[in-house]
Amino acid sequence: MKKIILSSLAALALLSSCVSMKEYEALQQQYSQHTKSLNLARQELQELREENAELVRQGQAMTVALSDMTTARQECEATVTSINRSYAALQLRYDTTVENYMQQLTGKNRDLSKANQALQERSREITAKEHAFKAKEEQLLAQQRDLQERQEQMLQNERAIGQALEAKQRELEHLKSAVAGALVGYKDKGLNIETKDGKVYISMEDKLLFASGSWTVSPQGAEALKSLARILEDNPDLNIMVEGHTDNDAFRGSTAVKDNWDLSVMRATAIVKLLLKQGPSINPARVVAAGHAEYSPKVKNTSAANKARNRRTEIILTPQLGEVMKLVE
Repeated sequence: MKKIILSSLAALALLSSCVSMKEYEALQQQYSQHTKSLNLARQELQELREENAELVRQGQAMTVALSDMTTARQECEATVTSINRSYAALQLRYDTTVENYMQQLTGKNRDLSKANQALQERSREITAKEHAFKAKEEQLLAQQRDLQERQEQMLQNERAIGQALEAKQRELEHLKSAVAGALVGYKDKGLNIETKDGKVYISMEDKLLFASGSWTVSPQGAEALKSLARILEDNPDLNIMVEGHTDNDAFRGSTAVKDNWDLSVMRATAIVKLLLKQGPSINPARVVAAGHAEYSPKVKNTSAANKARNRRTEIILTPQLGEVMKLVE
């Protein structure tokens, strides 16, 4: 019986270290109740044993006295019979108590066995979750390392892009200065040079380039374009866009050039041809001619001065950003 109790205690101790706190407290309460029952049974058993020992002693005394007191034999036998009945009742009580205890212990053992099985299953689940968590953690760490590497690469690319853009900006300012120096004599004749959005805009009003309604470049305009062509030859990595613009006064021609669309395109084309003629090393593949007619004015066509500003040709120089774009990609 002691071995069974010790085994149960060990099982309870093992269970208490693995199950949840709520389950442990429930089992602990059950264990305390069983312990109280066991102690009570032990106390009753001890009392029964003591009573049994006393009865045995009395029986022995009576047996000794029976040999000497034959006259009191019947009374003694009656007493012995009574004692034996009491003993039998006590023995039955003892046996019943032990049997009940064993049944309770067997039931608790079954409960402990089920709890142990549940605990083992829970332990397997926890182990599986720990393995899954560890794998996920390793995956996240790998992703974090990859992200850090990518962030570092992005920072390096950003620095490189920034340096490249700064270099392009310096080139742009240098180009603007070169163009301004080459065309310095035309500054007060409808010429304007500015940088915007990474490009150099050279705006020439029609009074510098064309007579009214004409798409033939004037001699003065041809000289200005000749100076510009030298700059363009010295910068072979520039893309060149020539855009023709008119005011909103309707142009009515009698030839194939019939309206402002035709006029703006013909003026842009005339300038492109002149630039390519005066700058033979300019790659024509880098040059684009376009006409906007009156649909891209700089100012509203509300006065003669504003209309003069809108009648213009813009030469837009764009540095090639191939290396920068590679960094961005």
